[in-house]
Amino acid sequence: MLTTFFLVWGAMWAIYFVLDGFDLGAGGMILRVAKSPEDRKTIVNSVGPVWDGNEVWLIAAGAFTFGAFPIAYAAMFSTLYTPLMLLLFALIMRGVSFEFRGKFSDAGAGLMWDRVLAISSLLAALLLGVAFANLFRGIPVEILPADAAGLTPLAVGADGTGYIYSGTLSLFNGYGLLGGVLFVVMFLLHGALWIAKKTTGELHDRSAACARRLWFVVAVVTVSFLVYTWFDTQLFDNYLANPVLFILPVCAVVGLVGMLVNILKNDHVKAWFFSAGFILFVAVFGVVGLYPNIFPYRFEGKLLADASLSLFNAASTPRTLVIMLIIAAVILPIVVLYQIWAYRLFWGKLKASDFEGRQSY
Repeated sequence: MLTTFFLVWGAMWAIYFVLDGFDLGAGGMILRVAKSPEDRKTIVNSVGPVWDGNEVWLIAAGAFTFGAFPIAYAAMFSTLYTPLMLLLFALIMRGVSFEFRGKFSDAGAGLMWDRVLAISSLLAALLLGVAFANLFRGIPVEILPADAAGLTPLAVGADGTGYIYSGTLSLFNGYGLLGGVLFVVMFLLHGALWIAKKTTGELHDRSAACARRLWFVVAVVTVSFLVYTWFDTQLFDNYLANPVLFILPVCAVVGLVGMLVNILKNDHVKAWFFSAGFILFVAVFGVVGLYPNIFPYRFEGKLLADASLSLFNAASTPRTLVIMLIIAAVILPIVVLYQIWAYRLFWGKLKASDFEGRQSY
């Protein structure tokens, strides 16, 4: 049962990255591909009907972590408090920018809120990448000083050694920063493909051109991240022990190649789906490599296996897990069906004339 909950936990985060990834990317691209207020309005309204529904998966993933792995949840929000609060503020400002951009008749005010949308979207993508890269690598800790009065150890090894969090700045290591860059360019490409899929005319052409250029950036950053992962993490241990798992990174490569093929064919609908598959399998690759850890700690370049939080020492009681499983079995299908309906309803292309005389952002 614990493995099942671990896989559901990973799947929720992967789905969130796929769905919120394209609207974060579209927000980050708004000042790059839009050349007029009408273009910016079209981009915002391309994600307007679905962006807040996409964030349901972030709430679901957080709630699932709290219910299934409360000890890991507590450790996450105590050690990663600063970056998670920054992420929260970025998401809040993004939501505010959606609502405020159309409340002013002054064009300058609308542009200001579009800038807020772009900055907050890019910051959110960066922070998500830094956080998860450090999760894959192991949260950096240091030995608890012997004279540290009043400090409670974050983790205690089998030999009784106490460890404390190294601090927020330690998260911005080389691997963490590269993970942040990967998420940013991956989401920007996903967003550019969404804009190309949803628009026509010059805005479509500019978005398609950006997607072509971004693909090569994503490919280079992805390869660099995989090489760095091999040397700086233990994610590949599970894959080397079970070679059949290599099908996951292979599927990610298929998504990346399929994306390029369809971008060159100007089939941006298929390219967007291949991009979604690529992001999904990149996230699943990391989660499977992390197993059975939920919140690992790292000291002097190595994981602290005896002090890290895993699904075996951080999970809720069996009764709680059963109750959660029943709730998830009822609620998740409703959420999925609603989102399928919403996407089908708003799937077509947009143009500026669609908003004349209608309520929109």
